[in-house]
Amino acid sequence: MAIFLIERNFAEQLDLSADDVREVNELNEEMGMKWLFSFLSADQKKTYCLYEAKDADALREQARALGVPADVIVEVSKLDPEAILAQA
Repeated sequence: MAIFLIERNFAEQLDLSADDVREVNELNEEMGMKWLFSFLSADQKKTYCLYEAKDADALREQARALGVPADVIVEVSKLDPEAILAQA
């Protein structure tokens, strides 16, 4: 599985309930992907979500099914600053 960063832009402030999170996690499980972490912008209108998925198309399909944006999807690799410093 690859790791992807998704930028999502919302028209209104994002307000997720426990039911919303449960729905996302259930769909992710059905689609064979995993939500790793998210950052929410200070104005609460933008998220940056880190996911494990087979490809970007699967993430686009998931976004359509949930009715949420997936404005930018970028495949990333993990960079651990502590591991790099330990090697120095």
